[in-house]
Amino acid sequence: MQGWKKKFKSWIGLRKSRRYLLFVVGYCLVIYTTLVSCNTQHNTTQQQIASSNSTAEHVVRIVRAKQLVSLAVLEKQGILEKKLAPLGFKIEWPEFAAGPQQLEALNAGGLDIALTAESPPVFSQAAGTDLVYLSATPHSGKSISLLVPVNSPVKSVADLKEKKVACQKASIGHYLLVKAVEAAGLKQSDVTPVFLPPPDANVAFSQEKLDGWFIWEPFVTRAEQQKVGRVLIDGEKLRDTGNFYSTSRQFFQAHPDVIKVFLEELQKAELWSKDHPQEMAELLTSVTQVDVPTLKIMHDKYDYGLRPITEEIINKQQQVADLWYNLKLLPKKVNVRDGFLTSEQYAEITPKDVLATR
Repeated sequence: MQGWKKKFKSWIGLRKSRRYLLFVVGYCLVIYTTLVSCNTQHNTTQQQIASSNSTAEHVVRIVRAKQLVSLAVLEKQGILEKKLAPLGFKIEWPEFAAGPQQLEALNAGGLDIALTAESPPVFSQAAGTDLVYLSATPHSGKSISLLVPVNSPVKSVADLKEKKVACQKASIGHYLLVKAVEAAGLKQSDVTPVFLPPPDANVAFSQEKLDGWFIWEPFVTRAEQQKVGRVLIDGEKLRDTGNFYSTSRQFFQAHPDVIKVFLEELQKAELWSKDHPQEMAELLTSVTQVDVPTLKIMHDKYDYGLRPITEEIINKQQQVADLWYNLKLLPKKVNVRDGFLTSEQYAEITPKDVLATR
């Protein structure tokens, strides 16, 4: 009897041991399965994130300005979007009233590529913006004009003495007003500049609250069509500089490949516009709200094709900066070279046919 009891207890203990062993094995299997599942989910999530990051689109914001012909063509044709897609970029086209507003946005990170006349970059540099001059354009002075009311007795710039002339401060209109006053033998204080952005100046001029308005296309053509203004002079003989394409140094350093593609496609749009005036007018009539025949006349005022950055252009830009400083409109002297690249850097991003025009 005693031996049987020992066997029974031994058997019970063995059953417990087996049960415990099975429990331990089962528990380990559960832990292992959970860990494998979690690791698989983690790897899948990381792969999804990596995949998302590799296909995520960056945005390049290029100024939309309806009067800037080749940029408008570039946007409407849609070719640049296709060229930048393999680089992971899509395009936005924000619109601004004038050059100073563009460069304010550039400094604030709201714009990546701007197109302005010579003066806005100088004022922007004086304000501390770290911009980069990318390329220049021809002078195209005919496309900027000094308007006076259609029934104004004013016959010359000299007749504007002691009168009010609107312009966007630090714009090409402002620069040419300074030049026109000087050429007429007047002192700068003889004419009162009224600093208004184009939309506000347009309203004031239409209401005959101004004696003159220095402005660019398509405002000039529209004022003539609506018979509210006539051209006193244009900027053909006054203008001695071109426009500049510019970007922030941060964007240039991060994406020189984007800049290179942009300039290549822009030069193609410039040359296409020059060779296809009828097609260009038809393409842009809905954008400008100007009819095709008028657009063809307006577009004849432009010169086409990018210009490379040269020592001559840099020196002229310094003269512009010195002019504004001497007129006490800049808070400090500006060294414009701080915004220009080296010749080697320009050779990397500038289209070859543009470099050949040096």
